[in-house]
Amino acid sequence: MLTRLNKYATTNTLVLLGIFLGIGFGIGFPELALEQKVIGTAFIYFLKMLVVPLVFASIFVAILGLGSLEHLKRMGLKTIGLYLLTTALAVVLAIVAMNIFPIGEHVNGANLEYAKASTIAPFSLETMLLSFIPTNIFHALSSGSMMQIIVFAIMFGIASLSLESKLQEPLVNFFTSVSEAMLVMAEWIIKLTPIGVFSLISYVIAEQGIEVVLGLWKYILVVVGVIVFHAVITLPFVMKLFSKTNPYTYLSSVREAPIMAFSTASSAATLPVSMRVVEEVGEVDKKTASFVLPLGATVSMDGTAAYLSVAVLYIANLAGVELSFGDQLLLGITVVSLSVGVAALPSASLVMMVVILHQLGLPVEYMALIVAVDRILDMCRTSLNVTSDLVVTKIVDDFEKRNAKI
Repeated sequence: MLTRLNKYATTNTLVLLGIFLGIGFGIGFPELALEQKVIGTAFIYFLKMLVVPLVFASIFVAILGLGSLEHLKRMGLKTIGLYLLTTALAVVLAIVAMNIFPIGEHVNGANLEYAKASTIAPFSLETMLLSFIPTNIFHALSSGSMMQIIVFAIMFGIASLSLESKLQEPLVNFFTSVSEAMLVMAEWIIKLTPIGVFSLISYVIAEQGIEVVLGLWKYILVVVGVIVFHAVITLPFVMKLFSKTNPYTYLSSVREAPIMAFSTASSAATLPVSMRVVEEVGEVDKKTASFVLPLGATVSMDGTAAYLSVAVLYIANLAGVELSFGDQLLLGITVVSLSVGVAALPSASLVMMVVILHQLGLPVEYMALIVAVDRILDMCRTSLNVTSDLVVTKIVDDFEKRNAKI
């Protein structure tokens, strides 16, 4: 264990060094920073390359490893319930923060170039639910439709549980081998993390510039404040409530995953790292991690939900529209519902923001005022998304270990 902790401490130090050097390089040599974006992009592509086979194989093996439908139902209900709880708490926190600090001065006739609401189809719960069902699983696999892949993997795993043992065994052996091979490949790619992080951070700084960031400092401060509060207060409180594990000790031990999420701005790309650190350092059972984390990469979006809530209320203030308690309640319910379907990819929440603004009758074109800093805030909220995944995984694992002792 001591050797592993030393290894992760070294990795984290190099990653943090990459972040700070990237910031300096982006400020000092912006032209070079823009040209070397391909390095960071290649790093993210390599990580994403592993996601589909890893998610499918991990969920399938995890379900068969549970041994029974009763065990699956127990773990599944706990996992979904905890993910919805943490997301709802993030939304409530964001709405409360925006009511305490009502930032956003009304703008008249601003030069806005963002797409009009009329070009966006209105939100439909029916459409969203149907989008989770893969009509062609091979198309879902090739396009990386995570929710469709997860739904099929769960159904495939449940169906396989009803097979005789002699028929289950070849499937388990095959997908276990696939999962293990993906994790080995992940270890190779993760060794490049400091270089990838340096490239990504320097590009963001060079492209956005410090001036753009400083111009929206109040908005950034509230978003980051909500994210940090949820990460260091709310989530540890939830973990302390449901688990005997010290939340701060645990989160400190698995910090490599949130750091990776910050640099890549992708929950999906961070998944191989999350699975590795919770098992090797967080002492989470592999069956639990293989089921809870891939599900969380799509379902758990605390950071995204908090960000959307702050952003929509900020835009409402900019537009001079006062949202009633009922409107804010509708906003909260909508954000929690939509966050389940947000793709685990950079800036996917912008699409969800358009849907919410349209539903509340707010001007979609006002998004142009905050889109400049979206990439930087995307990095922060993705880090919170992954932190929530890590917390829920540990809680579920503690539940399962306690049940095993009974």
